[in-house]
Parts: sequence; C-alpha cells; structure tokens
Amino acid sequence: MKVNTAVAAILLTTAVVTGVAAQTPQPTMGSQQPAPPPAAPFGTPIAAELAQRIADAATAKAREIGVPSAVAVVEPTGDLVYFVKMNGAPYSAIQLAQQKAAAAARYRRPTKAFYDGIEAGHLFFLTFPGIAGAPGGAPIVVDGKLVGAIGVSGGNGEQDVEISGAGVSASR
Repeated sequence: MKVNTAVAAILLTTAVVTGVAAQTPQPTMGSQQPAPPPAAPFGTPIAAELAQRIADAATAKAREIGVPSAVAVVEPTGDLVYFVKMNGAPYSAIQLAQQKAAAAARYRRPTKAFYDGIEAGHLFFLTFPGIAGAPGGAPIVVDGKLVGAIGVSGGNGEQDVEISGAGVSASR
C-alpha cells in the first residue's frame, strides 16, 4: 500500500509540474528584443554640399567635447562622398569611420543597434557582411528617405554616437 501511495504522489507531482510548464509561455527565437521599426526606403544619394555640412557639424561637436575624430559621409550604397580626419584623430579611425558609415547606410540602422545585439549575445550579427559592431554610424534620412549615412570614430562609443548625432541633426 505504501508503494502505491508513493507512486501516486510522484504521478501527481509530475502532472502538476507538467501542467504549469504547459501554461507558462515559452520564449521563442527573437522574442528577447522587439522587432526594429521598418527602415526608411532609399532615396536619391546625398549631395556633396549636404555631406560637407553634416561633416562640419560633426567635427564642430568633436572639437567642443575634445575628441579628435574621423568623419565619413557615404551615399546609400556605402560609397564615400565626404571624409575628414581631424588633427590628432587616431589613424585607425580612418577605416573605422568609413566602415561604420557604410554599415549604417547598407543596413539602414545605427551601428549601435548591432553593438547592442552583439552585447546581448546575438552573435549571428557577426556573420553579416560589412558589419560594424561599434557605435558611431547613423543613417541620414531626408524627407523620409535614406540618402546616406555618417560614421564617426575617434572617441569611445558614446562620444562617437554624440558626434554622429550632431552631424545627422545638421541634415534637417
């Protein structure tokens, strides 16, 4: 009789645990982060004059916060339209700024989104061709269309985002 009571207790515990597990929503792939908003459609590539104005605003912000930087402005294809390297900016910043700008243009989102995803453990972003998993790249959207992107390198991630944001603000 004691054996039957023990078996019944095990079966009852298993049924309760199974019922609770069945009622608990299970995470699905991708449910850890909300889907990004739809990307802006591509527009006419950025004009050289606007690219220079954006780079000038970015370098002004870099001077203001004391962070010599490289600034790249690209068209939607990721091809370079305008570039400036401030005195004192690290040589490594030249290619990094261009890579951040190209990734932001081609993928139509700030490179900080890739950085955040990688930090959260989504390493599949590292398989994307031409990815820049460092903050400082940002799309340039004019009249609802992506016309290019800016990439900044020279400071830490937060500084690069601040400087590229000043450039984006000059596009409005």
